[in-house]
Amino acid sequence: MKLNYQITEFPDPLAEPIVLLHGLFGKQDNLGLLKQALQLQRPVITVDLRNHGLSEWHAEMNYQVMCDDILNLLSELALPKAHLLGHSMGGKVAMAVALQAPDRVASLCVADIAPVTYTESRHTNVFKALNAVANAQVTSRKEAEQLMSDYLAEPSVRQFLLKSFSNEQPTHWQFNLHILQQHYADIMGWPFATQHYSGPVLFIKGGASDYLQTEHQPAIRQHFPNASAKIIPGCGHWLHAEKPLLFNGIVERFLQQPS
Repeated sequence: MKLNYQITEFPDPLAEPIVLLHGLFGKQDNLGLLKQALQLQRPVITVDLRNHGLSEWHAEMNYQVMCDDILNLLSELALPKAHLLGHSMGGKVAMAVALQAPDRVASLCVADIAPVTYTESRHTNVFKALNAVANAQVTSRKEAEQLMSDYLAEPSVRQFLLKSFSNEQPTHWQFNLHILQQHYADIMGWPFATQHYSGPVLFIKGGASDYLQTEHQPAIRQHFPNASAKIIPGCGHWLHAEKPLLFNGIVERFLQQPS
């Protein structure tokens, strides 16, 4: 699996890099503001996960293979260890890497997701909107947004999805819509039961988001006994975009702590 990625220049060859992993329907530049904040402190690697952005498409889509993709990328770059930060689905990928290869992970930061299976369908209307565009003869983002507004009332959600609009793909989307829909249960799931990572871990929750709940604490403690948490009030699931200065500051302070 060939992943599309970018890595920033940094003068200190001993500085441990941080890998930033986007969420479902996203791509590497979704965490661009955080990349800008961190790139003066350490190398920053942004990645398009499989079936997203400019990375290869593949029929398999689960956390084991996405974990293997990231480990293979670290090996390709000759990086024995890295810090990981992931948002939503990317947070689950980052957690999977830490659990499967703890010696490769210097620290872990997880944005608004828990190591649990989410049973309810959270993206029904999103898939309806994406498929409406995929099945239509649209030629512009404006036309695509008009179609999507029938299913998605929030302009911010439409704008996020439209970052991946492309007339170069038959479906108009840079992500592999068919495979994401086919493997939605895997993406919402969590296949790991007993593994744990004892390194430093920070969970960051959007105060108005329901993705991280009190009932998730036992699962977090089981997998990540040294986890701490921060809450950013007044924002939802896309906390890194809604409150970037607060989010970036929390991440920077966490990375500056001695491991």
